[in-house]
This record gives sequence, structure tokens and C-alpha cells, in this order.
Amino acid sequence: MSLHDDAVLVLKAYEDQPELRDAYLEHVAAHPDGLWKACGAGHLTASALVVDPERGRVLLTLHRKLRMWLQMGGHCEPGDATLAAAALREATEESGVAGLTLLPGGPVRLDRHPIPPPCHCHFDVQYAAVAAPDAVHAVSDESLDVRWFPYAEVPDVADASVVRLLDATRARLGA
Repeated sequence: MSLHDDAVLVLKAYEDQPELRDAYLEHVAAHPDGLWKACGAGHLTASALVVDPERGRVLLTLHRKLRMWLQMGGHCEPGDATLAAAALREATEESGVAGLTLLPGGPVRLDRHPIPPPCHCHFDVQYAAVAAPDAVHAVSDESLDVRWFPYAEVPDVADASVVRLLDATRARLGA
């Protein structure tokens, strides 16, 4: 199965946010290259919010280009077999945390947002990944900083999309 086929199956199975889900499916149907950075009309990305539920905190990255605290994530690559694999790869690369595990149940949220040219938008498929309480993180080349934040502090440092992702993740965790 190709990454494109996986994306279609994942999106069709995703029951929340039906209007946004349908927009993602329409985009992928209209743009055969819609999973790749080269697609100027926009492309799917995969991200994961890294959580330590035992301590009630999330690991965020201070994005080098955007200078915003965000979840880990980025572009799909040819070696990614699935969107989940892309999200887990990105989370591991950007956090430096080994042994992350995606929460079961597929994506936690979808978030479509404009990005600076030459592209127009990211269709982000958002997962959540669990880290061990003693996880050791590192700053990647794509980040200015990587830091743990208690759940309650996230609205003070991150934008509304990260807060919505945290809320959905906590609901999935039953926290």
C-alpha cells in the first residue's frame, strides 16, 4: 500500500471534523502530489503532540522559522509507509526522545493552516505520542528550543491550534 492510499484510508476512517476531513480527501483526490512538499496548492503533513500523561505535561518545540511553540511534525518523506509512521518519525527526530508510542485510535485532530509561500497551506494530520516520564529530549536543527510544559501552561505559550490538539489528546487519554 502506498502512503497516498494509507492517507485516504486514514482520513476516510476519521470520524471527527467531517467537513475538514472531506476537504482533506478532496485535496488528495485533486492533487496526486498532495502529500508532498512540492505541491504548491498545499500538502498533507503529519505531526504528533508528545505527552507525558503521568506528569501532566507536553513537550513542545520552538520552531526555528516560525518562532512559535508547536507540536513536533513536518513533511511526509518517500520512506514513510504511513501517516502514523511519518508523525512518529517527525516526533522522534524533532524531540530526540526515543521509544515514543502513538496513542491508539489514529489521528487525534486535523488542522489546516496557511503557511508562507511558495506553498499555500498545510493539511496537518495530528497524532499524539506518549513519552516515558524520564524521557530525555534534545534540540534538533529545526528547533530553537525543546521544553516540557505542564498542561495548564500550554495556553500561555502556544497558539489555539496546539491548545485544541492538547484538549483532544487529553480527551483521548481520559485525562
